[in-house]
Amino acid sequence: MRTVISFLALASLAIAAPAAQQKPTASKPAPGLVRIRIVTALGPIVIALDAKRAPKTTANFLAYVDDKRLDNTSFYRSARSKADPTYGFIQGGIGTDARRMLPSPVPLEPTNRTGIRHLDTVISMAHGRDENGATGNFAIMLGAHPSMDARPGYTGYAAFGRVVEGMDVVRKILAQPIGAGSGPMKGQMILKPIPLIRAERIDGTPKPTGGVQPWLIGVK
Repeated sequence: MRTVISFLALASLAIAAPAAQQKPTASKPAPGLVRIRIVTALGPIVIALDAKRAPKTTANFLAYVDDKRLDNTSFYRSARSKADPTYGFIQGGIGTDARRMLPSPVPLEPTNRTGIRHLDTVISMAHGRDENGATGNFAIMLGAHPSMDARPGYTGYAAFGRVVEGMDVVRKILAQPIGAGSGPMKGQMILKPIPLIRAERIDGTPKPTGGVQPWLIGVK
């Protein structure tokens, strides 16, 4: 059974009724934002990363994009509410493929520092028990998830941008048949993971890290 890095705080996805949702903004570049396009087998998703308010998290994600570490990975998790199956989040990225991981995980930039809350359309970094251990796995919110925001005694997760185009694709991924999994992801694994074909910048010039690419060994 495939295991993946999880949002451990959402052990049972005990989701309350959705809060008021934000609508996506226009997909035009703005100061401090860097747009990237994630091409999936179900269509493209455009995300505006907030490099001004979450610079470390954005830089980490762009490193995975620029190195093509997210290419040919997948969306593998659909964590949706049983009461409202249109509410939840999807998770994708490198899973536990250590060959694709950058050597240094990104330190957590909590929501009480960045001011970016886990609202509808927001992208957030996944991490395990180590809050400073995020690598190349991420989630996209459908509806507000205040349980992921920082609060006294809890650091939460690092939100660092939002979807500006392609929420219809996100909803299609959320609706995929699910099952299997264990622990916090029990019953939430997409039975046929959705291919993440490639991730690419729309704004700015790619800046590859120049690191080795062991996941490409044997690939023609």
